[in-house]
Amino acid sequence: MSIAAYKTTIRESETPRQIERRILSRVTGQLAARADAYDRAESKLDRSTLLADGLRDDLATNQKFWNELKFDLSQPKNALPTDLRAGLISLAMWVDRQTSSVMGGNAGVRALVDINRSIVAGLAGQGSVAAAEVA
Repeated sequence: MSIAAYKTTIRESETPRQIERRILSRVTGQLAARADAYDRAESKLDRSTLLADGLRDDLATNQKFWNELKFDLSQPKNALPTDLRAGLISLAMWVDRQTSSVMGGNAGVRALVDINRSIVAGLAGQGSVAAAEVA
């Protein structure tokens, strides 16, 4: 089966929720692989090296996912309850701020991983996705 046919089959057999879960799980795994080393790094120089070694790309991919989600949630035809949409939009805004902070050399990748894992669990039906208090 060609790659194009495989992608078409996935799009036709997965729900949007399953696709979101699969993508966010992959991105979260990539972030988690570097989170502890980054957050424990003692200097911004050490963190800059980790960012240059691929973490920056993973952070950008995560941020893109959340920006796309935020856009989808802001659409009038989005069927999610208003309170849930608002909570998820708030999380998306927090992810954006946190990502900027991390890219600036501050610790905080683990926090992004934890939020993503919580959302993945909610998408998998393993508990409710509640809006978290975000700064």
